[in-house]
Amino acid sequence: MNALRDDFFKYQAQTTPSPLAMEISHAEGSYIFDIHQKKYLDFVAGVSACSLGHRPPSVVAAVKEQLEKYWHVMVYGEYIQRPSVELTILLAANLPESLSCTYLTNSGTEAIEGAMKLAKRITGRSQFVAAKNAYHGSTQGAMSIMGFEERKSAYRPLLPGIEFITFNCDADLEKIGTQTAAVVLETIQGGAGFILPKNHYLKKVKKRCEEVGALLILDEIQPGLGRTGTLFGFETFGIVPDILVMGKGLGGGFPIGAFSTSPTLMKQLQTDPVLGHITTFGGHPVIASAALATLKRITEGDLMKKTLKKEQLFRQLLIHDHIQEIRGIGLMLALILPNAETANQLVLRCMEKGLILFWLLFEKKAVRITPPLTLSENEIREGCEIILSVLDEL
Repeated sequence: MNALRDDFFKYQAQTTPSPLAMEISHAEGSYIFDIHQKKYLDFVAGVSACSLGHRPPSVVAAVKEQLEKYWHVMVYGEYIQRPSVELTILLAANLPESLSCTYLTNSGTEAIEGAMKLAKRITGRSQFVAAKNAYHGSTQGAMSIMGFEERKSAYRPLLPGIEFITFNCDADLEKIGTQTAAVVLETIQGGAGFILPKNHYLKKVKKRCEEVGALLILDEIQPGLGRTGTLFGFETFGIVPDILVMGKGLGGGFPIGAFSTSPTLMKQLQTDPVLGHITTFGGHPVIASAALATLKRITEGDLMKKTLKKEQLFRQLLIHDHIQEIRGIGLMLALILPNAETANQLVLRCMEKGLILFWLLFEKKAVRITPPLTLSENEIREGCEIILSVLDEL
């Protein structure tokens, strides 16, 4: 009998009928340990959230230091709190001038909601254009622009006036018109299978937005924070969005989201009405301290440069008849397998052998590899050996 396991299923709300239900003892670096002291190499990083691995010393130190000073003291935006201010300064130093003002939230989906509201205020329009098979979060506004009907049909009615286009389809850009407040796209489609923009697609979207007076909102919740070899994915594709949304990896394992735009545009949330977007805990000083330490490590070191080298090592090692394709860039990779059952078995059997992999939301033939940016080459080799051994068994 395991009382905590029983209580987990009895008292804590579940999101699927069959969660993995590993009972965690502790975590360190690239490894998670269960209560039986079995060690698991982590190739998922909390679904792209633990950028520096588990309990990185610089983040631990920053959090402890802030805990000794103060925690939550006032709702967002009223008091001056050094960690929050310094985090937005460092973001501005690493972003174009047109993205130099940042609103801090508690999660990526909350940041999407704020960005959508801001786009309505700026343009005076209410229509949004999003991509089929897109995922931007699970709140009702974010779900409205989720391009996967199976996931949202049970929750209608959602926001009206949403138009869907096919990612990388130039012909669909005509659907972006003079009634469009904003086009909301993932820079790299995540749940759809880590699909990269091709043939200057994002530049074409940006040009069409400029032609009709719409904004471009890029969701970098997964690709952002060094995972693709640059701090944000849009840098790789030669454009700058009007509003940038981030989350996950920014917090180094702590809950955070943010959206950035120009100071002029962000001021639209200040008046008519005041309190245009409100959060109690956004910009929490302890969370901001963790994010600041994480961002410093990513921007001041060579982690981003090494990310692309690590990608090449993964591609060199993961050659197998069952692997049809490796999609993505940097340390945002997806193994495309022959069918959903092979993908499912790979995740489950690798876990038995001490390697954590995970699924993608919509592409059932895909298996996620999004490890910490700090993952070593030896750890890459260790994990790839397990993957290949399981694929041999399958």
